[in-house]
Amino acid sequence: MSTLSCLAAALVVLLAAYAVGTRTGRHRVVDVAWGLAFCAVALTGCALADGSPARRALVTTLVVLWGLRLSGHIALRSRGHGEDPRYERLLARRGGRALQWIYLPQAGLVWFVSLPVQLAQYGRAPLGPLALAGALLWAVGLVFEAVGDWQLTRFKRDPGNRGRLLQSGLWSWTRHPNYFGDACVWWGLYLLAVEAPYGWATLASPLLMTYLLVWGSGKALLERQLIATKPGYAAYAERTSGFLPRPPRRAAGRRVS
Repeated sequence: MSTLSCLAAALVVLLAAYAVGTRTGRHRVVDVAWGLAFCAVALTGCALADGSPARRALVTTLVVLWGLRLSGHIALRSRGHGEDPRYERLLARRGGRALQWIYLPQAGLVWFVSLPVQLAQYGRAPLGPLALAGALLWAVGLVFEAVGDWQLTRFKRDPGNRGRLLQSGLWSWTRHPNYFGDACVWWGLYLLAVEAPYGWATLASPLLMTYLLVWGSGKALLERQLIATKPGYAAYAERTSGFLPRPPRRAAGRRVS
């Protein structure tokens, strides 16, 4: 059954990452493996499913483009850095069992979030309006992710910006353009799945991803850290949308406590 093979593919990537993380002592490698695991799932599903070649090719291409860009970006961003403090705290609480508390849960999460991708591969009908809408939404999401990450990377490379907040470009419309883009990507892939048999039943997958991005390990966790460490973040948050893009509010005459 291809869905079990997709789970196996995700496990192979995460177990390989576990071997690298154990050898290097840096389990932040799991963040690089995240996008690669989705690529493995999509390629496995494409090879084993019996949907229309056009749909399988489209779904697989979208996932692989997204996954490779994300993994490459994270790999470059983390180069030369030590362990991620999040994983240090987690492993300190859990007795250092990285396989149990980091890698295996990530593999299961990849499999569950990718259910729309897996089922979309079985769609035999020609690509329809929902598929087109899904591809367009995916494209919007990728632009927000890629441009937002590029703007932040360029900002951080300037020594004059040390300790400052990026408040221009996409970051003036939403405090988290990369997380918003990620949500769009997965809702777009869900629309592609809806045209396949029982694809609609994978609704929990983009809902879970959106929950994690907004209230779980994404926006909520990051903002607690930024409020504590970045002066002026409260004022920035007051005038800038937390997730959905919109023009920034005028801050003139407003006092931020």
